[in-house]
Formats: sequence, structure tokens, C-alpha cells
Amino acid sequence: MTLYRDPAAPLDARVRDLLSRMTLREKVGQVNQRMYGWDAYRRTPDGRYELTDALYAETDRFEGLGALYGLMRADAWSGVDHGTGPGAQDSAELAESVQRHVVRRSRLGIPALFVEEVPHGHMALDGTVLPVNLAVGATWDPAPYEAAAAHAAAELRARGGHVALVSALDIVRDPRWGRTEECFGEDPHLAARLTEALVHGMQGDDPGERFAADKAPVVLKHFAGQGATVGGRNSAESELGLRELHEIHLPAARAGIRAGAAAVMSAYNEVDGMPCSGNRALLTELLRQDWGFGGLVMADGLAVDRLARITGDKVSAGALALNSGVDMSLWDEGFTHLEEAVERGLVKESVLDDAVARVLALKFRLGLFETPYATPPAPTGGREISVGLARAAVTLLRNDGVLPVGENVSRIAVLGPQAATGAHQSGDYTAPQRSGVSVLEALRRLAPPGIDIRHAHGCALTGGDLSGIPEAVAAAAASDLAVLVLGGSSARTPGTGFDANGAARTVVSEMTCGEGVDLAGLRLGAAQYVLLDAVVATGTPTAVVLVQGRPHLVPDTAGALLTAWYPGPWGGEAVAEVLLGLARPTGRLPVSVPRSVAQLPVYYNHKDTEYGGYVDESAEPRFSFGHGLSYTTFAYGEPYLEGRTVTVDVTNTGDRPGRSVVQVYLRRLIAASWPRTLELCAFQGVDLAPGERRTVRLAVETGESTGTVEIRVAESARAALDAVPLVLDLRA
Repeated sequence: MTLYRDPAAPLDARVRDLLSRMTLREKVGQVNQRMYGWDAYRRTPDGRYELTDALYAETDRFEGLGALYGLMRADAWSGVDHGTGPGAQDSAELAESVQRHVVRRSRLGIPALFVEEVPHGHMALDGTVLPVNLAVGATWDPAPYEAAAAHAAAELRARGGHVALVSALDIVRDPRWGRTEECFGEDPHLAARLTEALVHGMQGDDPGERFAADKAPVVLKHFAGQGATVGGRNSAESELGLRELHEIHLPAARAGIRAGAAAVMSAYNEVDGMPCSGNRALLTELLRQDWGFGGLVMADGLAVDRLARITGDKVSAGALALNSGVDMSLWDEGFTHLEEAVERGLVKESVLDDAVARVLALKFRLGLFETPYATPPAPTGGREISVGLARAAVTLLRNDGVLPVGENVSRIAVLGPQAATGAHQSGDYTAPQRSGVSVLEALRRLAPPGIDIRHAHGCALTGGDLSGIPEAVAAAAASDLAVLVLGGSSARTPGTGFDANGAARTVVSEMTCGEGVDLAGLRLGAAQYVLLDAVVATGTPTAVVLVQGRPHLVPDTAGALLTAWYPGPWGGEAVAEVLLGLARPTGRLPVSVPRSVAQLPVYYNHKDTEYGGYVDESAEPRFSFGHGLSYTTFAYGEPYLEGRTVTVDVTNTGDRPGRSVVQVYLRRLIAASWPRTLELCAFQGVDLAPGERRTVRLAVETGESTGTVEIRVAESARAALDAVPLVLDLRA
């Protein structure tokens, strides 16, 4: 038995042995990820799958295949749907068929990595769809997200996939960005804790040299600073100083790498004039040398070829990316020319060897040389996990007593473009769905007997058609409560134009959010405001529910306002439970909600300067980071410090059970550089019965500061500004 075939041999020894047997051409093949996976097969009339000439040509090109992207991806861009693509029953069979071909074609029997999008569940037909990251951020609770991530990994592996591409590292600094929904929020500490949960859930706490059969290595997207592009425009330039980069945009990546993340994806944006995929200071000096990261770096789709604008051609673009620290490309031509780049002296073969070694190490850690076709049993309970996350994310922003639905309510009008459909409840990167539960459907099923629930569509998400508003107004006027479900959509539909990397380019549907769908403003569709005004004018108590992938501007006219973000296909159930009081609202804002786009930016952790208001507008957000109401009330005792642990008593002073999220902020009084107004440094949710009091202790994370800080305990960033500070001298 050759050494690399010996499962008992040390991983490094196996990698070195295999690498020593490879030709330059084979090495180049291992760092290329060229194909769209859906082009590797076609479905025959009898329902079976056959491999395509495109796959044969790709495996012939480098005598094997390094990685294959999106074999199971399904959406409007790929054109894959339930009639043409693999579902839960036949994905593993298709994956095995492709893998058998790859192994046979490889002289050394090297299997391929199957890389899949898992932004909020596996982006495949019949995959469990979870709430988007912004909703996960609203839970302020890493534990259920870790369980959801574990389920997604197990589902991916059961389908024959190996590697999960997951957005986690982007921080919202301008909510006009269409990919806001893919962020955990505007705060680095919150994002870091959720990124840790993601890595532990998907990969296991300590996978060591071998991933468990139901775990998947994670590629954390995107490294780094992509949420800071100018004007909220996708892939635009960023104006990031190194301090801003390290304080805001790198903590989540640092946390994910410390948790053991197998890989990161370099972002599209540039940092100090150099795109991330060609940024050696970022990918090699910081990531590898300073942080000690030994995993894989993958470029984002077609990002390597963009470097030709700097180098002059795609051959040297590939060399620049490889020299900078990229190990694997995605659809680029530049990496296909690395053999020529080595021969021309643009890159050393030893640098290529290092990249190939990291690719091979991941394949060995997945056990692909021993069991290239094995798949674990599929997990169960995905819907319950998804609804549980959605329930925890529902955030009550304002309530004058309209909610929960009271005993005096016998007629409810459920209105608006999001009321009766589940099609717009899931975010971008979602496969076609067979089922879903709308808010209307869930209310009809869960409401107490005797409540009359009527429905009117009112208007569409976009456009100015007002023809359905009179029917909605009549329904509201004849009811005791109007539930108005408004929002946006990231649903990809046939007819939408896409760029070569899958970003939306020509939007012809109701798509108002998602990759490539950036907004100059944050208003809903025009007709939605007319509908809101008309319903409120009836005098019927009104609760507005927002289904959205970013904060939108909604006037304070309705009695209650809550946001469910994109709660997933069954999210209507979670919303209905909260409306009816069957579940309590527990979400807290992961982003600040502005009063107008003219205020932007409005994130809470700005620099601590003379942050005055405008003459014509308040500078404060409409709702601050961390804000969220309950159906009960809480009282906080006087907090105190014991070393770097803050202790506070929390009491439920109302007559309903509830969950308070204790938030600890610090304000640096003396620091080596100009400090921020506030920084979240710890948080913990506490569930309390009516009248119950509990003592909460939280360890304060102060970073590298050596000066004096104030510690403030509150229920939101805005409240923390008025909280009594505790002084902590870090020099003691």
C-alpha cells in the first residue's frame, strides 16, 4: 500500500507522499474549481441522470478534478428545479456517479471536493431552509444556531456534499446593501459569537484530523470588509483604515478561525487599493503568519480574473492570487494557466505545492480516499429547527397594547402583499420550495375557535397599483384588529437577469433585496405606504409585520410594529404564534433602524466624538441596536463588578413569562487610539416567569485595551448611554 493510501499514516505524511507523485498539470487541477455543478449532469426522460461532455472535458483537462461547485444548487440562475434537478432521494446517487468518474479519470485516484452553498441551509431541492443570518443575529442566542448549523451540515453530507460555503463575516455598515440579510448584524462581538456557533455546529467542537461523517468543513464568507463598501453598493470600493478593519470587520473571522474553521473565502472588495484575492498583506501576512491559519483560502467567483486589471493579463492575475495566499479559484480562467505561470517564473512551484497540500489535506480530513461515496443517514426535524429559530428572531419594536391578540378580538383582517404567501419569506440563495406556511394560513390554524379571519391582498410588494386597497380597507373597517404584513423579497424568479457570478443584474420580479439588489433608499414599495395609511385611517387597531432582509422605513402610525426578517418558508407559523401570544417576542435588533437614509451611517458603535444632531433631523436611529420589546416588563438591579465579571439581578415585573437579553457595553475612557462611543462586550438571554428574579453573571471581554473603561448594563445600546457606569481599571 502506498503511504498516501494508508489511513493510519499521519495526515502530513500522506499529503507529502501524494504531492510527490503528482505532475505539475495534476497539481494545477487540484486548485481549480471551474465548473458550474449543474452543467455536470442532465436528467433523462426516465428520471435518471447522465453525466455530460462538459464534465468529461473538465476532468480530462487536468486528469481529475480539484473541486466541483454547486452540484446540487437549484435556483433561477442555475435553472434547476424539481423537474430537472436532484432532490433528497437521488442527490447522493448523482454525487456518487460524478465522484466515480473523477476517481477513475485521476491517475492517482484523487477524489473531488463537492462544494455547496449553505447560506441558511443547504441550497438544494428539499433542503431545510433556515431563517437568514440577519434573523439569526436577532435571536442574540448562539446555542440554537449551533444546533441548526449541525443539522445543515448533516443534511449536506447525507446528500453527498462535502464543503459548506456560509456567509458569516460581513458586518452591516450600510443597510442599503442588498446582502445585508447575509450578515449577523452591525456589531463585531455579536457576529463573532454566532460565527463560533456556526463553526462548532458544522464541524464539531474539535474534529482533529478527521471530520465526522455528519460534519462539514466550513468556508467562511467573506474575508474581509465586504460590508463596508461605499454607498451600500455590491462589490464597490471600501474606504477602510487598518484600525477600522481590525476593530469592526476582522473579529468574526478571528473567532471563526480560533474555533477551527477549515477555510475562508476572500472577498470581492479591495482594502487600501488591493482587491482581497490579491492582497498578500491580508491573506498571508495577517491570516497565515499572524493568526497561524493553516486552512484553505478560496477566492470568490471570478475574483481572480478581476486582478488582470492590475497585472495586465489573466495568467499573471492567477499568479498574483496564488502568491498572495489564494489556494483555490472559483470559475476563473487565471488559475487554469498556473502551469504556464510556473514555467514563466511568475510563481514558484513550491508556492503551488503549498496550496495543493491544503486542498489535499481537506480531502484526507473528509475521509474521501477511504470512503469517497459514503453518505450518513439524513437528519430529521429540520422544519422544527427552522421554525424555532424564526420564533426566536421575531422582534417587537413598538406596541401600544394591540398585541398579543386579546379576548375582545373576534374578527381579524389579515392584509398586505406578504400575508398569504410563503414565497417571499426566505432570503436570497434559496432553492425552489414545495411547501411553506404563510402568516394567514398559520393564523387560521392557530387562532382560537370562533375568531373570524378574513383576508385581502391590498397591493403588490413593488409598483403603484392601488386597485386592491379598497377591499383591504373594507376588511379592516369590519374587523377588531388589522394585521398588515408588508416587506420586501429576495426571491429569485425565472426572468431575472444574472451576472456570471450569480448576482442579480436585471430585476424583473418583486426582488428588492439580495446579491446585486442594492437600494438608494430604504422605502418599501410605494403602494405599501398607501395601504398602511388607508388601513390605519379606518381606526381599527393595526399591527404591522415586516418580512424583510434589511431595515425598511415605516412610519410610527400603527399600534404595533414587529419584524420577522426573512423567517424561512414556515416562518408564518412563528409570526402567528407571537401575534396570538402563544409565543413571546424575544428578538432584539442586530442592526440600528434609521429614520431616513439621509442619516446613514447610524450604527451605534461610531467614534466617540461630538456626535451632534442635524438641524433638520435627529441623528439618533428610530430604533437602536439591541432594542426589542416583550409582552412583559423587566427591572434590572444595580450591577456590580467582581474583577472582570459583571453581575446583575433581573426581575420579571409583569404578568407574562418573558426573555430579557442582558447587554453589557464598554466605553473606553483612556485608550491608545480614539475610542468608540460604546462597544458590546458581553450578552446573555434570561428566561423569567412572572415575578421571577435571577442573578446573571457575564465575563467582560475588553480586547487589548490597557486603559480605563466604563461598563454599562442595559437592554439596548441607546439605553446603555443613560445607564450608570461601572469603572474598570484594566491596569489593576
